[in-house]
Amino acid sequence: MEVLTVAARRRRDFLAFCRIECGLATLTLEAYGRDLDLLASYLNERGNEDPSTATMADLTNHIRWLSKEREYQATTVTRHLATIRVFFRWLRAMGTITRDPARLLERPTAWKRLPGAMTAKQMKTLVEFPSPAQGKLWLRDRAMLELLYGGGLRASEVCTVKVNDFHETIGSLAVTGKGGKMRIVPIGVPAIRWTLKYLAECRPALAKVGGGKDGFRLLLSFSGRPLDRVAIWQLVKKNAALAGLNDVHPHTLRHSFATHLVNGGADLRVVQELLGHSSITTTQIYTHVTREHLKEVIANCHPREMKMRKVNVKPLQPSVSRRGK
Repeated sequence: MEVLTVAARRRRDFLAFCRIECGLATLTLEAYGRDLDLLASYLNERGNEDPSTATMADLTNHIRWLSKEREYQATTVTRHLATIRVFFRWLRAMGTITRDPARLLERPTAWKRLPGAMTAKQMKTLVEFPSPAQGKLWLRDRAMLELLYGGGLRASEVCTVKVNDFHETIGSLAVTGKGGKMRIVPIGVPAIRWTLKYLAECRPALAKVGGGKDGFRLLLSFSGRPLDRVAIWQLVKKNAALAGLNDVHPHTLRHSFATHLVNGGADLRVVQELLGHSSITTTQIYTHVTREHLKEVIANCHPREMKMRKVNVKPLQPSVSRRGK
């Protein structure tokens, strides 16, 4: 029987609590586990085998180490800090500690980064790249790219979609998002067309190879098993690189989906529902638009501008200086 270290027991019990009592999603539990492993490793290297005895100074130095030594982005450090806070609140609730050393930790300052989005032309290049020249699985890749962009899906969402989650007649997918939240996502004609083609001409053969191990998932690997999140990332990056596009990952397609909708005039609340964001604040980052688009909105929507155009008033000319006269 394997003897667990103190840190491993704390980790096991905490994750069991999160899974059973809080009902957290598998991906969230995995992220918590990775963060706690990193914390335990850091403390252990400094002679502390029990995370519950960590002081505020220990945790502060750990957060600083993530930023300086590991060079984590501020958003990643913030997520890691959230794990630490939840973990130590749980330790206090369980009576393991009497004071919470994480309660006063401050989040690192993070600049709001605009999400990377491709142009409509670049997206067309990417989603239309898979062809018979890329091998037998080109139809699967085409359907995958169309679904990611057509529905603004996360990699973790598209890989868990099952065949019966695809509804051709109403043109939608039933998607399970973060926290196990279900939503219906309309996907559009191109995504429907290529998904149907994949289901008819490619998936049956893959499912047969898998011998019933497909779990009824929509997207399958060459071995007939469901694609996981990592495989989705690898396939998107591979197709993008072959299409001559750099620094593209599944979230780039999601960002492009949202940005193109907002720039096309879609209501932000609608985009929020489509993306599955619980807060409108998260969706507001997609309100970044081009300066040309802003000028166009003013010209077409501002009542004074519309009136000037209606009476065909010419733009004002620079006034002539009276100096020297």
